[in-house]
Amino acid sequence: MAQSSLYLLTNVDVRRATETGTSRAITIASLTMPGLLFATAEHNPGGGVMAANFAMPRIEAPEPAFSAKGIDTEIFTGMGETARWTFAGSYIKRGPGGGGAAVPARAIIEGAITSWEPDESDPAEFQGCTHTFAEVMHYELTLDGKELFYVDFWERVLRTGGKDLMATHRRALGA
Repeated sequence: MAQSSLYLLTNVDVRRATETGTSRAITIASLTMPGLLFATAEHNPGGGVMAANFAMPRIEAPEPAFSAKGIDTEIFTGMGETARWTFAGSYIKRGPGGGGAAVPARAIIEGAITSWEPDESDPAEFQGCTHTFAEVMHYELTLDGKELFYVDFWERVLRTGGKDLMATHRRALGA
């Protein structure tokens, strides 16, 4: 059995995917990649002995966020409007034999920043602000050049590990 690699996060950035000069690599404190939560449909048969939550080929609404130090005035441009963002990471890939190369991680997320929440602060501490997204219609994640996940609301595509979980359903609908 092949041994898996260990990926150690070393750096992060969040920027508008379609505009240069919007990197937050120096001000970002943390980013929250949206979790993947598959929808389930509960079935509790009246004559059965147990209920079952059937996995559905769709995900719950993703909610990415990031926190920055200081007040990010650029974030207010287009706030509440859908835009494409790049959540970037740099990982050190470790494996058998030691060493480790820096590899890229990218999440391309299309959504609207709908929440700006400043931290409680005082003059002795660097104030931070958290920015949260809603209306996420596109989310793709790659690590070291390999697609891990891809979902697009309008395309009706949901891929995990390269497999399109909706392909047979689109065909069944004749779409």
